[in-house]
Amino acid sequence: MQKKIFFIGFVFLMTSTLQLYAQYAKTDSTYKRWFVGSTIFLLGNLDSTNPPGFAQLNVGYRITGKDVISLELITWKHAWPLGINPFYNKAYGTPEEKFPGYIREYGIGLAYQKYIWKGLYVAVHAMPMWQTFKNENGDKVGNGFIIFNTNRVGYHIKLLKDRFFIEPSLGVAGRAFYTEMPNGFKEKDDNWPKYTPEPGLHFGFNF
Repeated sequence: MQKKIFFIGFVFLMTSTLQLYAQYAKTDSTYKRWFVGSTIFLLGNLDSTNPPGFAQLNVGYRITGKDVISLELITWKHAWPLGINPFYNKAYGTPEEKFPGYIREYGIGLAYQKYIWKGLYVAVHAMPMWQTFKNENGDKVGNGFIIFNTNRVGYHIKLLKDRFFIEPSLGVAGRAFYTEMPNGFKEKDDNWPKYTPEPGLHFGFNF
């Protein structure tokens, strides 16, 4: 399902009429400094097999034409280790690797984005996340905490006279810090890396 989501997103990207010169001039005081947005991962909620209950809201501010900060609010749940990449690893979704339940996570993060050439940018995301572990019956079996970190390279594309934008990207995401998981969860998670490649497609509205 997630592969189909990104296929749809990138087809949209390739078939749209785009303005590629997206970097904002240092001396331009008229560009819209604030924006709100989210990510195409929202479409994952349409998955009838393993819906993640995913929600994300980004609120950002352009300090200069090349420097952007944003606050990210996010929640999701997952029943397989995050180290199993669903884009190229067939172990994702298999009953053998499934947790004895699922993990619900809530996070508030900070991101810094730096334009390096036209619309090309690099970004660092750091997000503390609180975890609730639940068994197959939906009963709580523990709490946890992680710091979820993502490093991205992407391109900012203006749409509709800079009212909207999209940002296709490639990144590496994972846990820079994590507390110990309850029994059963830990055994599954220990078999997989703590970082994995992650494509992305963010979108937003400027104001």
